[in-house]
Amino acid sequence: MRRRGDPTIRSISHIGQLQTVADDNHDFVPPGEMVRQLMEDNGHMAKMIRDAIEVCEKNRDSATSNALQEILYETERCRWFLFEVMQGANNTD
Repeated sequence: MRRRGDPTIRSISHIGQLQTVADDNHDFVPPGEMVRQLMEDNGHMAKMIRDAIEVCEKNRDSATSNALQEILYETERCRWFLFEVMQGANNTD
């Protein structure tokens, strides 16, 4: 980040300003809704990781790109698992 001239994260409140996944502070979230939200959040995170990988590749930072690709793989795997859980929950007639 510094190499590109971008600011680095400075504090917990700065993280809150930068977050792109909304907090859910409800007292109760039904299980199906929770799984759906998690699946959507993982999809959003996967897109953000892909965008970051693209920036790394444009800047010839293969080490960070490779690390992010591993994180992307796990994120996509989690999203697939949540999708399958939702399918099972929808087919419990």
